[in-house]
Amino acid sequence: MQAATSPGSVDAEIDAPYDLAPDAAARYARDGFAHLGGVFSPAALASFDDEFTRLVYAEIPKLVPLAQRDTYGKAFLQVGQLWLKSERAKRFVFGRRLARIAAELMGTRGVRMYHDQALYKEVQGGFTPWHCDQQYWPLASDKSITAWIPLQEVPIDMGPLAFAAGSHHYTGGRHLAIGDESEETLERDLVAYPYIEEPFALGDVSFHAGWTYHRARGNTTGRCRKVMTIIFMDIDMRLAQPSNPNQEGDRKYCAPGVAVGDIIASPVNPVMWER
Repeated sequence: MQAATSPGSVDAEIDAPYDLAPDAAARYARDGFAHLGGVFSPAALASFDDEFTRLVYAEIPKLVPLAQRDTYGKAFLQVGQLWLKSERAKRFVFGRRLARIAAELMGTRGVRMYHDQALYKEVQGGFTPWHCDQQYWPLASDKSITAWIPLQEVPIDMGPLAFAAGSHHYTGGRHLAIGDESEETLERDLVAYPYIEEPFALGDVSFHAGWTYHRARGNTTGRCRKVMTIIFMDIDMRLAQPSNPNQEGDRKYCAPGVAVGDIIASPVNPVMWER
């Protein structure tokens, strides 16, 4: 389904509603992800691309050579909370189109920000191991969702996100942090779930649930795979007791000052869209 290009500015486009298919929420509930076409025009993405890239490389001034990094370090350059570093980045992250899609897919009355992050897979960057995001997040329900927004087309050999369809119902690997162990273990344990890997056209965006297992192959092209992500959560999400060191660290970063059991409504968790 193609989203119409706004006759006004690209800023207006990122706020305008996107026409989800009638069965989109049901398919998301079944599969744990949705790959949507034509969410943004090329002009809209191009207008933010340079700012995201500037912020990524400003945060990583001295890179360790690729060959000297571990598996996780080879997978991508990772920079979070871009919305706090730049008004232009904030304008994109606060666009209402993505937030509304997130709420409609999850069936919530609204969504808050959990955090944003850029994930740039360098030329010859390694594979992203199998993992599920909510292993890192101390959230009291499964109503979390990541918007994965490529800033260019992503052919298969550039490393598009791949999903194990329906794997958000599998609980066996949720203790595994991303790394060599998660790749080896989940590659074996997820064989019952269909493996979905598709190229992304410019303007496509995917959404996946916090417990959906996903991975990406390495980037064997001559171009960096530039991706922006935004993690949304139920507007009424409460903080769970952290169950591992990763969640304890994320609590300080993404829910500062919030007590266990309270709604995650700190200054860095603004409401992004509400019915």
